[in-house]
Amino acid sequence: MREWSGKRYWLVGASEGLGAALAHKLSRVGVELILSARSEDKLNALVADLPGKARAVVCDVSSDESVAQAAADVGEVDGVVYMAGVYWPQGPADWTADQVTAMCDINFTGCARVLGQVVPGMVARDAGHIVLTGSLSGFRGLPGAIGYGASKAGVMYLAESMYGELRKSGVDVQLVNPGFIKTRLTDKNDFTMPFIMSPEKAAQEIIDHMSTDRFKKSFPFAFGAMFRLSQFLPDWLYYRIAG
Repeated sequence: MREWSGKRYWLVGASEGLGAALAHKLSRVGVELILSARSEDKLNALVADLPGKARAVVCDVSSDESVAQAAADVGEVDGVVYMAGVYWPQGPADWTADQVTAMCDINFTGCARVLGQVVPGMVARDAGHIVLTGSLSGFRGLPGAIGYGASKAGVMYLAESMYGELRKSGVDVQLVNPGFIKTRLTDKNDFTMPFIMSPEKAAQEIIDHMSTDRFKKSFPFAFGAMFRLSQFLPDWLYYRIAG
């Protein structure tokens, strides 16, 4: 069981939705939070609403300079949670270049930018906690998920690679792979979303996982099991089903 009280965590992508819901969960168990996103107004409103100690540090994860400046302002932390993300549903026929680039840059490269400022110090101290947000869509290619699924697959690989090297060190690496969560991002979808969860319920799944020493959690369980099993299907069968 992880000790939360008095720990300092940098939560990136915290201004609304799942990030804000997780901020409330962590604040209630005694975590001091540094909250980052692009919207200063939303961050300040969240800080004022939290029960525990917190402050806002504006950060644009698509900018090397902004991330470096934010990391310097944040200082040394016990943990970092990366939840920043953008999403537009689309496939090859309606490929929108700037949106696909933004999904790759913010969801994956932004994660790499933040970790580049935090991970070396944690490794040097042999202490820290890294939590990354993948997606069930990152397990295998899906229709309508160009950009988003690829960016999340990159985050998942990044977490797996770090875990493989750091699992016997003092730096804990964890990965959460949610399914559909009711936010302004999924509001863009015009299809039925099975097992869709509220941000509060999803945040509880995440903090429950963060409290353990396990590496990976995909949820909701039944929906996640379908995606994990899909990795073992031959291409001809998988694409017949997924298509």
